[in-house]
Order: sequence, then structure tokens, then C-alpha cells
Amino acid sequence: MSTSKSITPEEIKEVEDLYRRARAAFKEVEFWPQEKVDEMVAAVGWEWQKPEVARELARRAVDESGIGVYEDKVAKIQSKTKGTLWDMKGVNTCGLVEEDKERGLRIYAKPMGVVANVVPSTNPESTVCCIGLSLLKTRNAMIVSPHPQTQGSSYLTVEYGRKALRKIGAPEDLMLCLQNSSRLKARQLMAGCDFVVATGGAALVQVVYAAGKPCHTVSSGNVVSIIDETADLKDAAAKIVKSKVANNSASCSSENAVALEASIYDEMIDCLKAEGGYLCSSEEREKLRKLMWPDGRVLNRKIVARTAPHIAEMAGLDVPDDTRFLMVLGTKAGSEDRFSGEKISPILTVWKWDDFSEMVERMKAMHRFSGEGHSASIHSENDARKIELALKANVGRVNCNMPHAMANSGSWFNANPFTDTLGGGSWAGNMTSENVNYKHFLNYTWLSEPFPEYVPTDEDLFGEYFAKWGKD
Repeated sequence: MSTSKSITPEEIKEVEDLYRRARAAFKEVEFWPQEKVDEMVAAVGWEWQKPEVARELARRAVDESGIGVYEDKVAKIQSKTKGTLWDMKGVNTCGLVEEDKERGLRIYAKPMGVVANVVPSTNPESTVCCIGLSLLKTRNAMIVSPHPQTQGSSYLTVEYGRKALRKIGAPEDLMLCLQNSSRLKARQLMAGCDFVVATGGAALVQVVYAAGKPCHTVSSGNVVSIIDETADLKDAAAKIVKSKVANNSASCSSENAVALEASIYDEMIDCLKAEGGYLCSSEEREKLRKLMWPDGRVLNRKIVARTAPHIAEMAGLDVPDDTRFLMVLGTKAGSEDRFSGEKISPILTVWKWDDFSEMVERMKAMHRFSGEGHSASIHSENDARKIELALKANVGRVNCNMPHAMANSGSWFNANPFTDTLGGGSWAGNMTSENVNYKHFLNYTWLSEPFPEYVPTDEDLFGEYFAKWGKD
């Protein structure tokens, strides 16, 4: 990573040259028909999901970053690639995409140009795959800005994409990658491209907006999973833990807390312990807190996506060797209790509740501190509670009775679109609260022709109001 305080002329030229190449490739495919675009998407998707490619990319990512689980990364690269392809299969993104003959309206889809794709160290390969396929589907070019810690794996992912493009005679410069990346070069790239998509923490949002280009950003995660007495407790525990320990909790969609109804509290704690959980004492909780937030505010990066035994050893805790995750009791929702926020590690905060509506409000307080706009989880058979959570929570996604990390960003067992980029809406300063995919990288032109004029009468507009309140 560059240590200079200002970007050099050589670095500026490097970024400008990448944009020039990407722009030329974009112009070549700007008006391609759908069948050629779909062939290009299939070629790159096929290359990335190959087992040998997924294994190589996953190994490089784990070796570079030192975080996550190799097997989980292999599975994620393949599922995200195939899922993104499946979501786009048969979708028209070229030319005429909508028509209303009766109203004389035709809508044409158009690409944006060259998109800067700023990717995180937690998913340096799969984020390239998801966004890369979405950009190809919409005839955009992509320049990847890797995280400095994992630029080798992001670069390699792009190189495999370029290989696939060459195979079918498509312009390989539709995919390019910064080398020797740094924050300064990333800012230069964002400022020079036509659009930006950036996947990372809340601090990244302001940096992206400062580049002055239209963009999609994401929110931090802080998933609270509410479990009530109607849930199948063993099943809920198994699903929560499957999600929690996947990739050592590197995902922003991993559960950060469980909120247990008082009537099933003890039984659910036993179910979580049976899945490999260790409940810390008050003294152990304090040791863990000092390790995780040495200055009382900023999360210690050395514990991110590490195993529970490794974190316990660092904190001076004596836990069984087969411990899969650590549990601590929550005290207050907000900055007074850092355990109420995102932890990006196999550490689960436990809350107890009697009143469901109060627990939803408590969760909202946690989200105002950390993770507003992202997601929430519930394990329940009470549909009224599911609806209340969806209506009241300031989140883009509520997942019911599912392992959250596997469900939130797209899966084969729910309807969430596949992605690695989760919008948090206006709550998080983002432009969308949806799962970011191909439809977020298109412009539209409306071709409108006249139809017989009709101006609505007062009765058309206010008839129901008049009937109840009159015209006075």
C-alpha cells in the first residue's frame, strides 16, 4: 500500500490510462444486442464458478488476508456466481425493455459507462464476481479497486474474467484492476469514472460521496435475531450457528446478537451451547471487551473473522477446544455497550425480552448505534410478529426462520437477489435499500408518443372525499 500523502503524477496517469482503456471497451459493446451480451455473461460466469478457479481464488484470499475459512469461500464464490447468473437469466437489459402501446410509451435501457468497483478484504473475489456479472449484463465496463490487503486475489479474479472475454472475442478491457492499490488511487479512480459501487463499512460511504460521482454504497451490518416461544428452538439454534460460524463471521450478514423471549431463554441457551457456544462470565466478558476495543471505541482488526478459540486465547480465556463461538450478555443498547454493535467475529451478544414490541424498539436503538438500514432476523411461527418487525425495523431485509448469512444476500431457498452488496437505504446514507444487482446499473430513456387526451374531473379525483366530507 502506498505510504505517500499525495498521489503521484505516475499514479494519476495509471488511473487515467485504465479509464481510457475501459471506456474504449465500453464503446465497443455499448449497442450490442442481448444475445451477444448474454453470451459474454455466460462465458465469464462459467470461468469463475469452475471448481479449480474457485479454489484458487479462495486460497489466495485467505492467504492474503489471514481471515475467513477456505472451504466457505470456495462455496461462496461458486454459489454467488451461479446465483447472480440465475437471477439475470432471460432478463432483457438491451434496447427496448418495456412497452405500453395503449399509452404510447416505450422504454429503452442504456448502460452507464465505466464503473469503479471498490471491493472489501472480506470478499475480495465474490464481490468482483457479483458486480462484474451485473455490469457485463448491462454493457458497462468495470475497473476494480482492491482492498490493499487482498489486491492479489481481486486482481486474479479480474484476470480470469478477462480470459473468458478473450475466449469469445469480447473486449477484455471491460474488466480491469488497479495494481498497487491505495486509498489515494481509489479516490482518484472513483472521481474519474462514470459511476461507483463500493462495498464496505459505514466510513466508506462519505469517502465515496466525496468523489463527486453517482454511486451505490452499503451499510454496516448488525443483525439481531429475535427468537420467540413459537420457534423450533433446536432448529433455530442450528441455523443461527451455521450462519454465525460460516467464514468465521466475516459476513456483514452474520448474526451479531440473539434476543430470546424470557419463557424460552434457558432452553435456548442450552441449545446454543449444544451447537458449540460458550457463555462468558462477567469477568470473561470484560477481558474480551478490552481485547476487542482496546481504546474503548475502535474494533481490534486482529480479531476480525478469527476462530473463537483463537480470540479466547488472545483475551486470556480458558474455553474448550471445540468452542465454535463465544456468547456474552448484552447490557445496554448503544455506544455504552460495544457488544450491542457489529463485531465481525464469532461472538454473539445475548438479550432477554418479555415484550416483543419493546424488543423491536431496543433493536432499533442498537441499529441507530450500528447497522441501521441493513437487516434483521426472526425465528417465529407468529406471522403478526414477523409483520410488525418488517413494518417497524429500519432495515432493508427481514429474514424469517433461516440462517441469516446464507439467506440475506441471496440463496437457493429464498427470494432475495444474489449479491455481495447490500444497500441500507436513506437510513445508512445509501441510494437504495435493495440487494444491489444488474438493475441498479442501467439508465432508461422513455420514448413517449401522444394518446387521446383526457383531463380528470373533480369527481374522478375527489369523489370519495366529497362523499364523506362534502365540498365545503
